[in-house]
Amino acid sequence: MSHVAVENVHGLDQQLAALDLNSADVQGVPGRRYIPPHLRNKEASKSDSPGGWDNGRSNGFVNGCHDGRDNRVNGGNGFGGRGSMRNDRGGRGGFRGFGYDNKDAGGWNAPKDTAYNSFGGRSDRGKSSFFSDRGSSSRGRYERGGFGGGGNSRWAEDSKNDEDWSKPLPPNERVEHELFSGSNTGINFEKYDDIPVEATGQNCPPHIESFHDVDMGEIIMGNISLSRYTRPTPVQKYAIPIIKTKRDLMACAQTGSGKTAAFLLPVLSQIYTEGPGEALQAMKNSAQENGKYGRRKQYPISLVLAPTRELALQIYEEARKVAYRSHVRPCVVYGGADIGQQIRDLERGCHLLVATPGRLVDMMERGKIGLDYCNYLVLDEADRMLDMGFEPQIRRIVEQDTMPPKGLRQTMMFSATFPKEIQILARDFLEEYIFLAVGRVGSTSENITQKVVWVEENDKRSFLLDLLNATVIPNEVQDSTGENVEKPGKESLTLVFVETKKGADSLEDFLYHEGYSCTSIHGDRSQRDREEALHQFRSGRCPILVATAVAARGLDISNVKHVINFDLPSDIEEYVHRIGRTGRVGNLGNCSDCVDDCSDRSYAKISANGA
Repeated sequence: MSHVAVENVHGLDQQLAALDLNSADVQGVPGRRYIPPHLRNKEASKSDSPGGWDNGRSNGFVNGCHDGRDNRVNGGNGFGGRGSMRNDRGGRGGFRGFGYDNKDAGGWNAPKDTAYNSFGGRSDRGKSSFFSDRGSSSRGRYERGGFGGGGNSRWAEDSKNDEDWSKPLPPNERVEHELFSGSNTGINFEKYDDIPVEATGQNCPPHIESFHDVDMGEIIMGNISLSRYTRPTPVQKYAIPIIKTKRDLMACAQTGSGKTAAFLLPVLSQIYTEGPGEALQAMKNSAQENGKYGRRKQYPISLVLAPTRELALQIYEEARKVAYRSHVRPCVVYGGADIGQQIRDLERGCHLLVATPGRLVDMMERGKIGLDYCNYLVLDEADRMLDMGFEPQIRRIVEQDTMPPKGLRQTMMFSATFPKEIQILARDFLEEYIFLAVGRVGSTSENITQKVVWVEENDKRSFLLDLLNATVIPNEVQDSTGENVEKPGKESLTLVFVETKKGADSLEDFLYHEGYSCTSIHGDRSQRDREEALHQFRSGRCPILVATAVAARGLDISNVKHVINFDLPSDIEEYVHRIGRTGRVGNLGNCSDCVDDCSDRSYAKISANGA
């Protein structure tokens, strides 16, 4: 190159250096600084530290965590002027893996006083919901609250400390459709008015005839309307006013009679009226003790305990409906699922907790949950909770930790069966309670037609196929029609109960090879497999579910028209809960019992108890 050409190049470089190199128009790249190649070494040397840790400049890292002062990491002109991190992805900033998902700006660039609040909402958002700036409710498990904008952030956010919890938040059409699109009311619902109800106890409040007879607030009444509840069931008529007057309750009502709503409606109504109370300040104190970025211990106001994972999930989904458009955030914890994800869900806030006993004890021992301000305790399927080995865990949760004692908290127990010995044991947890008996204690619904057939052990599978042929179309027949393949399954679901896990797998394989769409659920299957099996059964893709006792209690699945006891249970309580999976909320159902030489004694015991 000639001497003149070199001078021209240097002259051009001097002109470029005089320009505002941070202009958005340089080199056609918005917001990036252009540096000529031969000047980059000089430019880099200007930003380099003269050396050492003690030169008065920060290296950008404090205790292994970046402190936001190194412009090279924060999107300055270091590393060849690459610009701020993740700017090419909509400006979310930060590192997603560290719990950042901030659309407003910053991540690491945010000023210290507006940095994220430890896996929760940012204090500078000024919104009631961490995810509300996305325009709709979140869909994931840890963002799918049935409330307001669809997912509260930290329930101690400063922006809503002084808000009135009794006032509904703005509606969300997508969440509303998701929660309330599948309501189902049976054809014989009004027959429930003829069921006898007996309430025993001192100063029992009068029952109601309509939801409007008791003040449950604007949020509850709106969600009742969305759920298309027209009138309370007998257990709801009596339980709602009892709970609203802060009395302890032991309620025994038939399967499918609306027990879940009987405790969720009044409990959440009282929480809306009273607000978070002292639990809010306790959570704040926990945050201060753990430091600015520490994980906060959650103090639920209400606790619902259930014996099985599937029932806990079902109660949680119902709680989401009742909590829609409110500040209350329901959470669920149960065994078999990833505890890390459940902890992250809790850290978003928890006012109403649905849990299985084992996982709850684990969370308490990890310091994630405190029951100091739990004012409402509900034991669903209480007879099972106080039996079958659960009693030590229940006493550990209720009596040996920080939960307020009976008399200060309100305790409610619900089940379709309450043996005398369990009623005596339950008194340890109740204070001046009212016993509510709806219908005949321990009996089944009159909407269920029961048939008993004597079948030899070797002929049971052949008899089962005959029963299924009357209600379910095998796969090959469905496929040959080519029309509405899944419709028959959705209209009529069949639940087959067996006694053993091995028997469930064996019977499922047999039905599958006979051409039926079926699945199974039992205690040895993973939680993911169990949830998937229930989903396929509910949707009608697999209209036959083979199950052990794990599916006998509490599960409310629409369109279960037929329950088959392939193996009879050994006690009356198990039998009542099994056949209670059909004939729910006024619907008609059928039950077929296969009796053989092996189950003869079991059936004699069941018959003697008058099921």
